[in-house]
Amino acid sequence: RASRTVPFVSKCVGVSLAKVAARCMVGASLEKMGLRDYIKPKLYCVKEAVFPFAKFPGVDPILGPEMKSTGEVLGFGETFGEAFLKAQLGAGEFIPDGGRAFLSVKDSDKREVPALCGTLIELGFEIIATTGTQKVLKEAGYDVLTVSKVKEGRPHIVDRIKNGEIDLIVNTTEGQQAILDSSTIRRSALQNKVCYTTTLAGAVALCEALVASKLDSKVRSLQKEVNSS
Repeated sequence: RASRTVPFVSKCVGVSLAKVAARCMVGASLEKMGLRDYIKPKLYCVKEAVFPFAKFPGVDPILGPEMKSTGEVLGFGETFGEAFLKAQLGAGEFIPDGGRAFLSVKDSDKREVPALCGTLIELGFEIIATTGTQKVLKEAGYDVLTVSKVKEGRPHIVDRIKNGEIDLIVNTTEGQQAILDSSTIRRSALQNKVCYTTTLAGAVALCEALVASKLDSKVRSLQKEVNSS
């Protein structure tokens, strides 16, 4: 893991940490190398993993503790949203700037989903949700449409994905059965190139990226930014 993370951090702070470690191993001190103080990057830096799921039809693109990425990309920005946006673009991901968003979250996330729903509406999305999530949103004052889960009969959410009616998916699950039940949603999203996140933190990050995409952003020279830090 260090073979990937150390170069990333080195780029962010402008110091070759592998070189620093090698010199420490032969007796050089951090003070002698001028590294006693904490180095704080001037810009936000986001590392995004690149996954090969599209090359393996039928595989559930859900993440676990094992390493599944085939590489990483790095995004720089004055805000987290800008850095996250550039990291997604570098990884070849597409973030929709509007359309219809599907929300279905586990019980532990239902407390926070109304705030996310409000943000997505402000960004221009129409919201649809499964029954449990829709009930929470309705109680919070959001009148959103309901869509059936796969096991609840057709037409269900997978049908809507295949018909091109969904642009963004926020689907958080917990428990073996729930993860198994939602696997068809993940596979359909992958096959139809629909933006998908399995955590609320990821959804919030996507919203920040969308806000950043509407602002003026500039291409940055890595060498210039690192040297100036």
